[in-house]
Amino acid sequence: MTRRSVALLIETSNGYSRGLLEGVISYTKEHGNWSVYLTEQERGAPPPAWLETWGGDGIIARIETDSVGCQLQRCGVPIVDLSAARHVKGVPWADTEDKAISRLAVEHFIARGFRNLAYCGDAGFQWSSKRCQHFRQFAEASGCKVFEHQSVARYDRAFDAVAEKRRIMVWVRQLPRPVAIMGCYDFKAQEVLDACRQLKLAVPTEVAVLGVDDDHLICELSDPTLSSVIPDTKRTGYEAASLLDRMMSGEVFTTEEPLITQPLGIQLRESTDTVAIEDEQIARALQYIRRKASANIRVIDVLDNIDLSRRVFEHRFKKLVGRTPHQEIQRVRMNRVKELLRETDLTVPQIAERLGFEHSEYLGAAFKREIGVSPGEYKRKNS
Repeated sequence: MTRRSVALLIETSNGYSRGLLEGVISYTKEHGNWSVYLTEQERGAPPPAWLETWGGDGIIARIETDSVGCQLQRCGVPIVDLSAARHVKGVPWADTEDKAISRLAVEHFIARGFRNLAYCGDAGFQWSSKRCQHFRQFAEASGCKVFEHQSVARYDRAFDAVAEKRRIMVWVRQLPRPVAIMGCYDFKAQEVLDACRQLKLAVPTEVAVLGVDDDHLICELSDPTLSSVIPDTKRTGYEAASLLDRMMSGEVFTTEEPLITQPLGIQLRESTDTVAIEDEQIARALQYIRRKASANIRVIDVLDNIDLSRRVFEHRFKKLVGRTPHQEIQRVRMNRVKELLRETDLTVPQIAERLGFEHSEYLGAAFKREIGVSPGEYKRKNS
């Protein structure tokens, strides 16, 4: 089999693109006798100089500008586009379905009791505008109030990061609360979280925030950690590679029907792990529990931070949250245990010490009672 030379114009700076590359890698290991050329490529950057003299067999690219599209067409080889911007007509393209992403977001918010829904987008991306349109349609069809903010395009010459953060803060401050906000992608959702922190708004009880792409680095470094829609980028990359392979073998494809993959679901993290609460005292209690549960707090500690008697507090809490305060403390603590088991190399005794359990045996018994398996078994299955 002739070894083919394939160029990848896909940036490596974000989780979405790295997922696409993982899919291409999987295909090449299974089927492709390819020599792959991948260099550092910034999103929205001008055409790389090496394209002018490159003499390969096929290209997979995220074509984000007309100039890159024109340069690629001059190469005279089969191309698969991984961008929905459609800067090059007549080229097969693949993407994740924006309508399904928006539907998941709206359903996620409504299931948590939110009736005020908001979308924070980037005017420079066509897919962001599509997600906004679908988000509005699904939210309004469900009887929710909808609010929107369109940021100045990130790659526009007029873009000013500091000024844009101020605009997002002004917008968030004016929203009714509780409100749930979808960022067009994780980076935008992280900007919304930053605005909430500066405005001293409680996340997720006053403002719930959801991103898109499940970029592990952004989501886990956010404070609180960021919930996000999970696109099936690995499958998208895999199918794009398969399509290019057939094109390089001489098959001809119509571009009227793009290769569209469905999102896998939502990765729940702290930024939406709540129910919409208009009761200020209960919202304050939930926020305290989320901040302090790792310190082995008790219900009496929560009472010290609100203005309710224990009887009234427990009644209102159970009615609005669906769990007792003690159950919520345990739930948050066990979620933290699961996170440390999945994401770190800490031993069970070390986790027990960090989370205030007197003995690791107590942690093991509580974990098995709440989760159904031992900490060790959970770690083996999920790490």
